[in-house]
Amino acid sequence: MVLVAILVGFGLLELGLRAWSWDYLFSWPNFVLDARTVLAGRDSNRYIHDDRLGYLPRAGYAAPGITIEAGGLRHTGAPPAGSPAPILAVGDSFTFGDEVNDAETWPSQLQRLIGRQVLNAGVSGYGFDQIVLRAEALVPFYRPEAVVVAFIADDIRRTEMRRLWSADKPYFDIDGDSATLRNVPVPPRADPRTTLTFWQRTLGYSLLFDFVLRRLDLLHNWFGDHVRVHPAGTGERIACALTERLADVQKTNGAPVLLVAEYDPVVWDNPAFAAEQRRLTSGLLACARRNGLATLDSYDAMAATPNPRQLYVLWHMNEAGNALIAQTIRNALDKISGHMPPR
Repeated sequence: MVLVAILVGFGLLELGLRAWSWDYLFSWPNFVLDARTVLAGRDSNRYIHDDRLGYLPRAGYAAPGITIEAGGLRHTGAPPAGSPAPILAVGDSFTFGDEVNDAETWPSQLQRLIGRQVLNAGVSGYGFDQIVLRAEALVPFYRPEAVVVAFIADDIRRTEMRRLWSADKPYFDIDGDSATLRNVPVPPRADPRTTLTFWQRTLGYSLLFDFVLRRLDLLHNWFGDHVRVHPAGTGERIACALTERLADVQKTNGAPVLLVAEYDPVVWDNPAFAAEQRRLTSGLLACARRNGLATLDSYDAMAATPNPRQLYVLWHMNEAGNALIAQTIRNALDKISGHMPPR
């Protein structure tokens, strides 16, 4: 009787909420499936499948403020006249420049600072594993003067997954100190209808459940299609091992590699979260230094500003934030390369 009373109560709340919103009183979609279908449709326009990396920005794609050129590179402006070998920038959405236009990304601003072409090979949603593989693929092709590899702490967690945001990806297994590449060739994106769990197939129809999760800010994992292959925390070992691959890139191609730590905005809102993010970041930077890579932690430069939180749009850096990152990277490149042009 208690169970029946609870179910009846939830049913009445569900109907009451739908009557209040009215739009959903006669329409009963599966909210999880709808969200994943919209994401799949958007991504099919923006990205192409890649057997080794999972996906790449689609060459020729254009949207207001966004231009994707050959090789899936984001437009950084016309190369400076007489520009020598370029600088290659690889990373996630902070490097790609989500939420800002082409000219406001930090690779674009770095290009204007140093008077040398900067190639923006950042890809939104990438884990640190995909970032490293992207660098390995592009460095021999473009033969850059230097490689800037940027990451946020969440990219370390992403190495523990074989699927993120409904897109399958490569991942690495750790055997001792070595990392072995898995899930290559990467499978194409799965049909959203095949990715729902039992609970998503049932509770996904509930406006009440959606309403509660939305208020608790828990929709990310409910809507997101993520498949974990390693226990939480394993990503620290994986990312550390991958800095050896970056060291091989540096040695083989003769281009110095600079590993740059960036930060998402929650770092400036939550001290406990900030402490954990800095711990993860510091650990990866230390691994890189042990393998002979130059490193840059942008935290101090951001903390020195009057209000670091004002350096973001919503989640990603705004034009001013990217300008600060570009300047700190320019200063770091001055230290590791005697061939950088004067200001």
